[in-house]
Amino acid sequence: MIMIAVVLIYFALLFAISRWTGRRATNQTFYRGNKQSPWYLVAIGMVGASISGITFVSVPGMVNSIGMTYLQTCLGFIVGYLVIAFVLLPLYYRLNLTTIYSYLGQRIGQRAYKTGASFFLLSKMTGAAVRFYVVCWILMEVGLGGAAGIPVSSSHDGWVFAAVVVAMTTLIWLYTRQGGIKTLVWTDVLQTVCLFGALLLIIYKVVGDLGLTMHEAVTVISSSELSRVFVFDDWVSKQYFWKQFLSGAFIAIVMTGLDQDMMQKNLTCRSLRDAQKDMCSYGVAFVPANTLFLALGILLVVWFQQQGLALPAKGDELLSTFIMSASPTANSSLLKAVFMLGMVSAAFSSADSALTALTTSYCVDICERPDDERLRRRVHLGMAAVFVGFILLFRVLNSTSVIDAIYILCSYTYGPLLGLFSFGLLTKCTTNDRLVPYICIASPVICYLLDMVVGQLTGYRFGYELLMLNGFLTFLGLCLSKKANS
Repeated sequence: MIMIAVVLIYFALLFAISRWTGRRATNQTFYRGNKQSPWYLVAIGMVGASISGITFVSVPGMVNSIGMTYLQTCLGFIVGYLVIAFVLLPLYYRLNLTTIYSYLGQRIGQRAYKTGASFFLLSKMTGAAVRFYVVCWILMEVGLGGAAGIPVSSSHDGWVFAAVVVAMTTLIWLYTRQGGIKTLVWTDVLQTVCLFGALLLIIYKVVGDLGLTMHEAVTVISSSELSRVFVFDDWVSKQYFWKQFLSGAFIAIVMTGLDQDMMQKNLTCRSLRDAQKDMCSYGVAFVPANTLFLALGILLVVWFQQQGLALPAKGDELLSTFIMSASPTANSSLLKAVFMLGMVSAAFSSADSALTALTTSYCVDICERPDDERLRRRVHLGMAAVFVGFILLFRVLNSTSVIDAIYILCSYTYGPLLGLFSFGLLTKCTTNDRLVPYICIASPVICYLLDMVVGQLTGYRFGYELLMLNGFLTFLGLCLSKKANS
């Protein structure tokens, strides 16, 4: 009953905000929020949208394998956000863009424009599906199997999972279908507050179970061998500082600055200066936010050791296993409700904006019909259906850590976007627009083959730096195309 009450109150608030922001909404409201969003609300909401259910589940579980070295990537994010704030945002505001990929059409050509938008659609649909997959799985295991006491057996868990996915996606579609991005600016603030409120309450619970004060908990975290942040002594390691730091900068540029989902919120600010303040604030907040998640991971490892329990085989299961291990009392029911609230908030804050951005890009970039409201409604519904299909497909195919899977996919699908925008911004050259789609497809294929060959010959495997290599190959291909055509 506690869980049901918490979730119902949460959904009631979401739909109340949706009804309020969706009044007299037009396509300009859905796509651009009428350019009236306060920058501080956008910044708060973007933190929650970036963190998502993946961070909530996977980042605490990362500490047992790589310690706190993920913070090296997060430090790189700050550099990337500064580039976005002072290089990309001025360009987008000067051109008064609805979608950022229309810049490619103006600078390179129509096929580059369509190719960039198509890679975004594939990248965002894939990444959002991966994130939502984890959350739906946790909701099924913890929510139905653990808290509600509904048996979820292997014989029919596929059907239960599909039902959870459909129900969650339908709720997102319902509260975003009218107000679009204007609704999300406000609902993301609510979801960010709920997410961090849940995180802090879970940390408080773990610290209490360990019999520690908060000061003692900080000491335990800092003295743990898992608290190592920097790796400077092993350049072959995937956790080597400069690999992680530079990859973090490029990941931020590509997954935020070249991503219609994240930039769509920034383009709703009243002015360029407001958008820059939003981006810088958001970038600084990302490091302490992830520090809290990693600190929780160390405390959970200590808790498992204290209880004499074996750590879960998958790091993604560390937090959920702790939640499920709580004894059946009123306090444990409240803990499960808080966990579920945090998961749902994290999931919705990323999935709702992804669905809105996918709809925007398809209508504006692919169909080039930004004023057709009937088309926008049909596409929005269609994107929700495709989203469900991708999540179910990932459930069948997934075989690796989820957060790594997202960044691996990002390296292959966002790399061509990095190359396209780099060519447009860093050169004044023209290129053979007819060859752009083939270059953008060839680059990820070459990267995949290089990773396989180099791994077999030397034992070295590319990590997140694959994104930079992919972007460079695309950039090189565009330059060579220009020379061959001149």
